[in-house]
Amino acid sequence: ASLIVQESVQNPLKYFQNNVANTTNLLQITQKFAINKFLFSSTAAVYGEPKEHSPIQESAIPNPINPYGESKLMIEKILYALQVANPNFKSVILRYFNVAGALMDKQGALGQRTKNATHLIKVACECATNKRAKMQIFGNDYETRDGTCIRDYIHIDDLASAHFFALQSLLESQTSEIYNVGYGKGFSVKEVIDCVKKVSGKDFVVESAKRREGDPSVLVSDNHKILSKTKWQPQFNQLEMICRSAYLWEEKLQT
Repeated sequence: ASLIVQESVQNPLKYFQNNVANTTNLLQITQKFAINKFLFSSTAAVYGEPKEHSPIQESAIPNPINPYGESKLMIEKILYALQVANPNFKSVILRYFNVAGALMDKQGALGQRTKNATHLIKVACECATNKRAKMQIFGNDYETRDGTCIRDYIHIDDLASAHFFALQSLLESQTSEIYNVGYGKGFSVKEVIDCVKKVSGKDFVVESAKRREGDPSVLVSDNHKILSKTKWQPQFNQLEMICRSAYLWEEKLQT
């Protein structure tokens, strides 16, 4: 899927075409071949700027504030409609919070290679490895503890295992579910940057910039549902561990 919030505001048709139309094409194929179990990678962006819950529960009314979140919510609605039309069809919707880090194995063999990355931890690690001269904080006047946006970060290994246990639960229960996938704890942009500086032992230039369009101030998960309804148990739910794995991976990459 296309997944950059600001880009979705600037180029919404790309997001509705790639995320919605192409997923619909995939679902048509699944129905042609009677594949009736489906895991969908959704996003916390479907919640928009939630007022009802903090942390956010799955029961919160979705209200996306950008086309990226809107495109994902459209697919969630399509999955529900497909289940009504075909009672044999069941799905698990995983609403990702901020995914980060690199594979926690001895070789550190897998991480993010994205060019022109926008993910905060990736960008900070590029600064710490001298691949960028500086980075920016987009908005320091939010109503948060230090004025910068707060997000719930989840390590990629824990996200992967969430898929496994969500599928296992789906096959056992034959019931569609929606799960938040996060740790239930938020960190500000400034806190994340400080953490990268700490684990890398490097200082780098951080500038202030205006807010980006479509950025909510706080997104933190309530993850009790996935913890209670599946066998998923997070193994890497520490910000330092996430940042260190991302930094060690970034060091391995060629400039």
